[in-house]
Order: sequence, then structure tokens, then C-alpha cells
Amino acid sequence: MKKIKLIVTTTFGLEAVVKKELIVFGFDQFIVSDGKIEFDSDINDIPKLNIGLRTADRVLIKIGEFKAADFDALFDQTKACPWNDWITENGKITVIGKSVKSVLKSVRANQSIVKKAIIKKMQATFNKERFSEDGPEFVVQISILKDIVQLTLDTSGAGLHKRGYRVDTGDVPIKENLAAALVLLSSWHKNKLLIDPTCGSGTILIEAAMIGRNIAPGLKRHFMAEDWPAIDNKFWREGRDSALKAVHPSGNLRIFGYDIDQKRITGCQINAKNAGVGEDVIFKHQDIKDLEIVHENGMVISNPPYGVKMLREKDLAYIYDAMNAIFKNKPEWEFYIITADKKFPNCFKRGKPGKVRKLYNGTIETNYYQYRKK
Repeated sequence: MKKIKLIVTTTFGLEAVVKKELIVFGFDQFIVSDGKIEFDSDINDIPKLNIGLRTADRVLIKIGEFKAADFDALFDQTKACPWNDWITENGKITVIGKSVKSVLKSVRANQSIVKKAIIKKMQATFNKERFSEDGPEFVVQISILKDIVQLTLDTSGAGLHKRGYRVDTGDVPIKENLAAALVLLSSWHKNKLLIDPTCGSGTILIEAAMIGRNIAPGLKRHFMAEDWPAIDNKFWREGRDSALKAVHPSGNLRIFGYDIDQKRITGCQINAKNAGVGEDVIFKHQDIKDLEIVHENGMVISNPPYGVKMLREKDLAYIYDAMNAIFKNKPEWEFYIITADKKFPNCFKRGKPGKVRKLYNGTIETNYYQYRKK
């Protein structure tokens, strides 16, 4: 099997979570940097990782890495890379890029040079001058940091957070891969009661149910590299067949979501059904102040509204006061709250959080407050 280098990208702050996932897949010997994890792999691992990774952003093939301080060096070394191993004669080539603290500052110029170099390599490979570019898509990423160029091919296409199940998203939706990370960063397991009292579009609970039933997040979507002749279709079939066989049966989870907006609850139910966990999560139209908790222990994982296009301070106080009242005499409950509201720890009367993680929901900086049992 052909050996390659893969780079799995991730949201800043989730590198350790993604690394743990990769270890479970059987990989080791990682090079970890901000938002990137690089490792040796085989070509048949590309489908498996795209289908199965819960918390990553993309799976990239590393094509080349070199130093370039001028356009000639960028062109020559890009042309020397093995593009002919991957790109078809009729491939549609798109180049995207970024440059940080480098002599080659113009991203547009860098993109143009890289595409010209790739085309030159293809002209030599296929012995022709022009290409139709009406076939499979190939997205080349050029990243330059301090004059070190890294060239990659994106195998995922749409970001891995796009599972394909979500119809209703709410006003400031939490990304699916971040929601999965919140669950994996908690102490939740499939035998533990889990609720979200302000569930919005239900993403956290749906991702928890998929984790509890071991449903691979990419089972129902298409990936860019599925159209590439270089990756045999049998690897994609085997990846999906293996993931399907690993799914646990329904009916053993205790996961509940509540929201004051009936439209949101309807959306949650549709989302859960689309994700294959419609019978595993119970969503109910409920004002948080009317919520009654009879169980002595359990867990809350929640992304409460925090004022971004949504709520005023008095509305936030309403939610926090209700949570304090509901769980006042429930010392065995654990809480994991992600919010951009930096006042939250002062308003939630559970003492000091045991751990606080800085995470990003898209471009929004948030904190993940973790409260273990008292």
C-alpha cells in the first residue's frame, strides 16, 4: 500500500482531542502544531478518517514542503512535486492559500504561481498543452510560514463538521465537530443521564447520541476525494461497511433536550431523525424555569444563549437564575457549559469551575467551563 503523509486540521484548542481520536484509529508518531496534526499513513486510510473523525476539520494529503524566498523557487519546487500521482488529466484545479511572516506576501500571486507550476507538470505528464478542467475537483492549499511552503490536497471537500443532518441551526449554531468535542472532553458515557436545558438546534445532544451509539459522523455525506481515480472506490465502500457494522443498537441512552422555542424543538427532532438518532434523544418544549430534575445525579452539557445577536443581560440572568434554582440541591450533578459570556462563572452558583478551556465556535472566542461533582 502506498505510504503518504496526511495532515488533519482542527479548530485551535482541539488538537489534543483529535490526536486521541487518531490514536484510537491506530496512528502514532505525530507532529502537532497549532490547528494541525501530521502523521504517516496509507492511501486507504483517507476514506476511514473522513468517515470516522468527529472533531477534526479536514483531512489533507501533504504533497510537499520546502523553503522559497522568491517566485522562481516557489515555481520550480512546486513543479517538482508529484501532482501526477493524484490529479487527473481533466481535473478541476483550485488553489487557495495564506502567507504569514514571509517574503512572498501576495497570496493571489502565490496561488497563480502554484497553479502555473502544476499545469506545467501536467503538460509534461500528459504531453498536451491545454486541459478541460471539467473532471474531478482538486483543491490545492498553499501555506507559507516564515518562507517555508507547505502544499497539500484537500480530500474532504466541505468541512468535516458538515455531517448533513442539520436543518435547523439556531441563531448562533455550534459546529457539529465542536459539539462532539464538548462531549468527548466531558466525563459523559452512554450509561449516564445527559440533559441540555437550552438545547437550541440540539447539536450537542445529537452528537452525544452518535458517540453513544458509535455512529460515524461521515456515513451519510460525500467527500471530494471519492471522485478521484487515485483512491480505489473499494476503500470508500469498505470504510462505510466497517462503520455500519460498528453501530450500536438504539434504545439504551438517556439524553434529553429542552428549549422555550417550539420551532427549535421541531427542528431538533428533524435533525435527530436525519442523524439516525431520532429515538435516542427526547426533545421537549419547556421553559427552563419550569424544568424539574428528579434524578440525584447526571450531567448537563450546554451552549446557553450568550448575547450574540440573541439576548439582553436580563434574559441571560433569567436563564442563570433558573439553572441555579433547579440544581441548587443537586451536588452530584456535573456541568459543562460553553459560552462567550465571561460573566458566567460569577452568575452560576456552583463555585469555581474545575477547569476552563478556551475554544472557538467559528470566529467566536468561548470558554468551556467544567464543573465536576461537589
